[in-house]
Amino acid sequence: MIPNDFIQTLLARVDIVDVVDRLVPLKKAGANYQACCPFHSEKTPSFTVSPTKQFYHCFGCGAHGTAIGFLMDYSGKSFPEAVETLARDAGLEVPRVDKPGERERREQSQDVCEMLLAAAKFYRAQLKESPRAIDYLKRRGLTGVVAAHFGIGYAPAGWQNLAAVFPAYDDAALEAAGLVIAGENGKRYDRFRERVMFPIHDTRGRVIGFGGRVLDSSEPKYLNSPETSVFSKGKELYGLYLARNAIREAGRVVVVEGYMDVVALAQHGVGYAVATLGTATTSVHAQKLLRLADSVVFCFDGDAAGRKAAWRALENMLPVLVDGKEARFLFLPDGEDPDDFVRQRGKAVFEQAIEQAMPLSEYLLADLARQHPPTTAEGRAALVAAASPLIAQIGAPVLAALIRRQLAELSGLPEAQLGTLVESAAPATGGGRDVARPQPVARRGPARRPPSLLRALLQGVVLEPVLARRHDLPHVDEPGPEASAWNAVLDYCTSGHQEPSTAGIVQHFADTVHADAIAEVLAAAADQALGAEQVEVQVVGAAQRLRQAVDERGITALLRQPLEALSSDERAALVERLRAGARGPRSEP
Repeated sequence: MIPNDFIQTLLARVDIVDVVDRLVPLKKAGANYQACCPFHSEKTPSFTVSPTKQFYHCFGCGAHGTAIGFLMDYSGKSFPEAVETLARDAGLEVPRVDKPGERERREQSQDVCEMLLAAAKFYRAQLKESPRAIDYLKRRGLTGVVAAHFGIGYAPAGWQNLAAVFPAYDDAALEAAGLVIAGENGKRYDRFRERVMFPIHDTRGRVIGFGGRVLDSSEPKYLNSPETSVFSKGKELYGLYLARNAIREAGRVVVVEGYMDVVALAQHGVGYAVATLGTATTSVHAQKLLRLADSVVFCFDGDAAGRKAAWRALENMLPVLVDGKEARFLFLPDGEDPDDFVRQRGKAVFEQAIEQAMPLSEYLLADLARQHPPTTAEGRAALVAAASPLIAQIGAPVLAALIRRQLAELSGLPEAQLGTLVESAAPATGGGRDVARPQPVARRGPARRPPSLLRALLQGVVLEPVLARRHDLPHVDEPGPEASAWNAVLDYCTSGHQEPSTAGIVQHFADTVHADAIAEVLAAAADQALGAEQVEVQVVGAAQRLRQAVDERGITALLRQPLEALSSDERAALVERLRAGARGPRSEP
């Protein structure tokens, strides 16, 4: 766990303009910098980087965040990886508050990665010594350049070849790394034997596992590393680290099922392909892919197994989809995989097939309509029942609305009535991300006033966080996202020992329900060029009017009650206000 104070220090030391400009060339535009957004296709720049607030925002697609967030979204790094990268550039060492056993687990993971790297070097060297393995790769159409690019190797025949790499062959760490298996009677032997070896990398480029393929028709055809402290099939994708630049340039990524599919596509110029590791596409896979590309194309065989895999991918894409990103599905002719297809037809035909791949919305409704033909009332009812819980999971509101309209046309139900059915099918837990800290529970009271004062307060304190400590600013006891965001930001700015910053606020709330409200007020302020003094006047004035409005609503509530129902304190407060000339609520400025 990385301490929050260090994140604040790091963001203060890092210049977001330099971080972004290394990856996306920026041009000066007034007080800020601009570029075409790297997260969606556009011809007119709408991506803005603020050097004063250390914040980026795209007015086209809504992407926003700090230098940490940019590295996560652009390079596909995890939060700790992004922090490590920026800290290294800033000459800082990342401190950690370790939970019990966490340091030991981290050290063990480092040891495992070193062992896997040593094994990968051994397998690569062995490939050069195996004419049979080289001949196999040549027959599959691979050149030495592509084989070297992917680090392909060979695990030779024999039971304990890795003993030449690891003299302490009986070390239990070799089992933990998934390289050695402990058999009966204490016998130990290499997990991978007589297989072409494909090293699997994480997003940092470390070798975290292997996939091994036999050279003949024996089974199992593919053998993967087991789950270890550094490798989880549900989180990793083969080829992602090597394909990240090609994915960025193409604006899309193709997901296939096998290692050889990825390598063969790269051999033919399609360098933006990745593969799942013997498991269905998970939501973690989907999130990683959508960070890197606007379009994710799932390319599977057209048989029953391929369609089952496609449907699982669809289900796990729904909650993480956002408007402006898309998922498509390409089913190849029976008996063909991407390797066969691209070798026989070439890159141009394969990419044309990708362009014509079926959009998720079309595949979703077409497959459900195939299972529940809408030719009878019963069929239409079954179609709506099957589609509603899926549509309710879609994280992209505009796409969900359009699919509801299509379903309404198929089922013959009015769209408004269908919308109610879809909402009732949503999971009881609801959507959205967890809030970073508990929020005050809003009590019932008078009707909510216009939110302009809250927005002014939130904008001012996000722009100049020091104001939260310089002035006594009020919490609000109201429902709504703006009130919740204001209370959370105020708590954050007034807690801790380190002086808060705009970038620190943005980063702290990046994965909470308050992120959009904070980004909205920052984006609104981008063109206003407010100085620190102007912001302070705005905050102090808004706080004063807020207190006045709350006070007047309280007096109005007292006036609506019978005099005999009031306590002595409430009567005294009412009399004092009436004497001061308060005769009911005044309209807000």
